[in-house]
Amino acid sequence: MLESIQIIGALCVLLAYIAAQVKLTGQDSYPYLVLNVVGSGILALLALDGRAWGFLLLEGSWAIVTGIGLIRRLFSAEPDIEQIRWSDVDIRL
Repeated sequence: MLESIQIIGALCVLLAYIAAQVKLTGQDSYPYLVLNVVGSGILALLALDGRAWGFLLLEGSWAIVTGIGLIRRLFSAEPDIEQIRWSDVDIRL
């Protein structure tokens, strides 16, 4: 059971990373941030449970930094490009 949870956490982090690398999402997008905070949070909790201190430092730091980025994004005054409707875009040829 724990191995399945580890794989889910790792897949979340990897999917976010891959999506950013192939330009499917930006590093400040909600999908990237949420996948990272969920995945690294899961892995940090499992590292704490297993007393894997180095891994806890890595994943805990990753979760905290990503969590701060997500909070900043939530309270940002900038519009999310993913939420802009095409009807709001004025294109003239």
